[in-house]
Amino acid sequence: MRVHRKLGTALATAALAVGFGAVAAPSAHAAAGCWTNDGGIKWYCNNVSGAPVYGIIGNNHSYPDPDRIVGHMYSNPSWFYCKEDGQGWVGGPHPTRWLMTVADNGQLGFMKDTAIYSETDPVHDCYPSLRAAATH
Repeated sequence: MRVHRKLGTALATAALAVGFGAVAAPSAHAAAGCWTNDGGIKWYCNNVSGAPVYGIIGNNHSYPDPDRIVGHMYSNPSWFYCKEDGQGWVGGPHPTRWLMTVADNGQLGFMKDTAIYSETDPVHDCYPSLRAAATH
């Protein structure tokens, strides 16, 4: 009985330690910023593998649809066209920021800023970037 109690206590303590370790992990945005190799057409950022990519509302490419997942991003790092602030709430240090990308299945959409480890401030805003991307 004593062995079982000690084992149970040890397992509970280990589970709590793991749980607290996950909570105390550093912020995802403490990492270096996203980078570009082509003058800013595509921005590369470290991201959560398997993160959902959300669709676009209507024909306007400026608004992410937080209710419709169109694919996932399994690559890391991944590339992004641009960022949109002032959209649906995602939390984190940029609580309304989404980044436009293409999911691994080829669907255009947006990823939540909270699914990206790199600091996304260097990524261009979508309005001027979309015009440039459309010409390439």
